[in-house]
Amino acid sequence: MKKILIIGIIVSGIIACNNNQSGNNTNGANNSGQNQQTGNTGNPSYDPNRGEGKFTKVDVSPKLDVAMATSGEKVYSVKCAACHKLTDERLVGPGWKGVTSRHTAEWIMNFTTNTDEMLSKDPKAQAMLEICLVRMPNQNLTDQDARDVYEFMRQNDGVK
Repeated sequence: MKKILIIGIIVSGIIACNNNQSGNNTNGANNSGQNQQTGNTGNPSYDPNRGEGKFTKVDVSPKLDVAMATSGEKVYSVKCAACHKLTDERLVGPGWKGVTSRHTAEWIMNFTTNTDEMLSKDPKAQAMLEICLVRMPNQNLTDQDARDVYEFMRQNDGVK
């Protein structure tokens, strides 16, 4: 009788684990199906060039705004330098060299202010996460901080 009870508990545990795993796989399949469906229908709510967030159009002058770049460098020193180098070398996160040529101002500013949403929706952000293996924490940047950091990134990329 004891053996039957133990076998019954083990079988119940295996069934429960398998149901939970198949439920997770189904949800994952539905989520990726929704993402693909959204992309196929041309839903304007998500634009991979600007990412997910409040920044839809950022006016960027061809010339560097030195005051904003200086403020951005201060933010970088306090909140970014521990994980990001100014070269193309990866530290914890990716290096910043050339980042303004790889991503739009809107994408960068949305990523820095809306990190969790971007990591859950944006394929480029997800690809970086797979390489770096560490989620960027929300740094609670203000909109102005994000703009200043972007200008500092431009300075780092050689804009004068």
